[in-house]
Amino acid sequence: MSRRAGSAGPHTLAFVESPVQLLNVLEWAHAHEHASGEALGAGLTLVVLSPTDPMTRGQLRRMAELAREEGHEVRWEEARGGPAAPFQTIGGLAGMLRRADRVVLGDPFSRYVQLLLTITKAPALVVVDDGTATMEFVAQLARGERLVRWHRKGGRPGPRDLVFAPVSSAARRRLTPSGDRRVEIFSSMPMQEKPEGVTTTANTFAWTRSRFGPPRITKGADMVGTSLVETGVVDGDAYLEAVRTLSKAHGTTRYFAHRRESAEKLHRLAVETGLEVVRPDLPLELIARRGPIGRTILSFPSTVVHTLPLALTGTDVKVAVCDIDPAWLTENASPRAQGFLSGVTGTARDVTRLSAVAAV
Repeated sequence: MSRRAGSAGPHTLAFVESPVQLLNVLEWAHAHEHASGEALGAGLTLVVLSPTDPMTRGQLRRMAELAREEGHEVRWEEARGGPAAPFQTIGGLAGMLRRADRVVLGDPFSRYVQLLLTITKAPALVVVDDGTATMEFVAQLARGERLVRWHRKGGRPGPRDLVFAPVSSAARRRLTPSGDRRVEIFSSMPMQEKPEGVTTTANTFAWTRSRFGPPRITKGADMVGTSLVETGVVDGDAYLEAVRTLSKAHGTTRYFAHRRESAEKLHRLAVETGLEVVRPDLPLELIARRGPIGRTILSFPSTVVHTLPLALTGTDVKVAVCDIDPAWLTENASPRAQGFLSGVTGTARDVTRLSAVAAV
């Protein structure tokens, strides 16, 4: 279906801060158009609240190109370009927010997004996946809890958290359905708790499968990296040893780096394991679908154990997930970490589950 400017329907404003969020907005738009017959096209404005990380910015630029090819308008905001940037960004978006009939967002935990939610009066809100964090958001919304990222849960609120608490509470109320506001969650993640009144729609990665592939499949195995070391959850030495052991056992040759993995860690990993470290220029779901990709994809608990089987439906690629050994966790890891990571693995469909390799 061709989507061009002038398409009918309410104006939709989407806010994204990562490549995966942008991908899932495109998936939502594709699913929405096929379900409702409403061609969004230029009726969807994608606002990129750009981060400072170079790899993330690069992937976002590529995803923005794909969005424009789909006929959507993209607005790039240097939202973190200095002390005055947030005020300029929010001020420049306020008028669009007040006029929008529908707001789509990828990270309800983002303080930026929470601030923007206090401005809009849109009668329809849509939350698309921001990885496994969506599972925690849904559970917290269902229980009426404050919105806290899973790897921080259990710690005491800091001064900034306390100052921002009223905004966060207002955002949570805005994300709760009411008589004049509909809330939809568009997700590929399993949901054990469903917030009352919220509509849930399954993300099957239909746009990705229609746009790319099927991929050429190689004989070897590929590994997907994780930023659990960078977020302070997993010990760096333990992680390196786990990667080394898994790659030897499965004949892995390539390691697809997570966009948040540090250059120092990746250099050490390449030197000590001999793996070819690849920094993807697009989300891994698109990289895998385009190919070439290994017959087996190894991963630790992460979003891709839920999304890759969907993106690779109809191919012979197998996804295998390795549990996180409790001994790998740092002393600063949230008390919630082990249970959450086990839940990510245990709820994954169409994957092979591997026992944790021996910790160092």
